[in-house]
Amino acid sequence: MRVEIWSDVVCPWCFIGKRRFDNAIEVLRQKGITEPIEVVFKAYQLDPSAPVGQPTPVVEGYAKKFGGRERAEQILNHVTNVAAADNIEFNMDIALRANTILAHRALHWALENHGAITQAIFKERLMKAYFTDGLNVGDADVIAQCATEVDLDGETIRAWLDTEEGFDAVQQDLQGAAMREITAVPSFVIDDRFLIPGAQDVDVFVNVLERALTR
Repeated sequence: MRVEIWSDVVCPWCFIGKRRFDNAIEVLRQKGITEPIEVVFKAYQLDPSAPVGQPTPVVEGYAKKFGGRERAEQILNHVTNVAAADNIEFNMDIALRANTILAHRALHWALENHGAITQAIFKERLMKAYFTDGLNVGDADVIAQCATEVDLDGETIRAWLDTEEGFDAVQQDLQGAAMREITAVPSFVIDDRFLIPGAQDVDVFVNVLERALTR
């Protein structure tokens, strides 16, 4: 089975959905289901207009998008509480709005050079950098440092990000989302046949995966 997950590094529900999906696979393993499940992350940009190299506090971006700081803080507090229930620490008061194109390119590099499992570990670290650590995930040096922390070659990735490599791969992902009419993330596509939209509960993921594995 191959599961392709369209998501963005700075999408709160994508982090929550990833954690729940990981837990669903663990539930399957505990049930004795041993079929291989390859999970690949595809690029999606929630805010492609975010300026490169000019991070701003997330709360300011939410305030502009959702009609004021009070409403922004309500939304951020809500996702923070939901994340906490899934054992994820969100510190949205220090999170920095950033363009994620470099992060997506780096994730493609990890997939192509080290495979899907390593890509998923790297994805988790980048999300933690954004949601927990308040780091600028649009910065190549930050991305390279995150890569080093998960035993990737940060220096190689840093130099590679100075090239034009990886842009085409990201564009193909974005086009793939459009072809599948994916307009919100996370979106989980199983064997290019089943689409699960959103950060569903663990039980929902388990049920869909079980049905897909029996077909």
